[in-house]
Amino acid sequence: MAEAAEREPADPRRSLLAAGLIGVGVTAAVDEIVFHQLLAWHHFFDRSTSAVALFSDGLLHSAELIILVLGFFMLADVRARRALASTSAWAGFFIGAGGFQLFDGIVDHKVLRLHQVRYVDNLLPYDLAWNGAGLLLLAVGFVLLRRARAERAPGR
Repeated sequence: MAEAAEREPADPRRSLLAAGLIGVGVTAAVDEIVFHQLLAWHHFFDRSTSAVALFSDGLLHSAELIILVLGFFMLADVRARRALASTSAWAGFFIGAGGFQLFDGIVDHKVLRLHQVRYVDNLLPYDLAWNGAGLLLLAVGFVLLRRARAERAPGR
């Protein structure tokens, strides 16, 4: 009983934010490791020399690590306070992952033209797959967010 008294109320916003940062960091890491390094399809900034492209990948990797560490510290704090709202956290993870994917696909690829998914004659299938994956991740996140809010609704 004493343990239940020490438990703080669930903190859905902090859970959502912490896991959202982790989602951004994980998706950035997958992009950087798989598409930049293993497949060598692109670099973060492809409009200059290979040295600049490699440097830009290093900056992206540094940013993703900082975001991951921050997200995990925030998540550890919420868990230590025993205030983790797990459905909100999962929603945040998917919203962060999908948000990064879609931002990269629209802003980095099309608006700023920092790089393309892959340098081929027909980009459309790659763009559709890239942005479609982002939309799917976002959709999962928003469904989970709706479920989390319903779980917290009065009378449940």
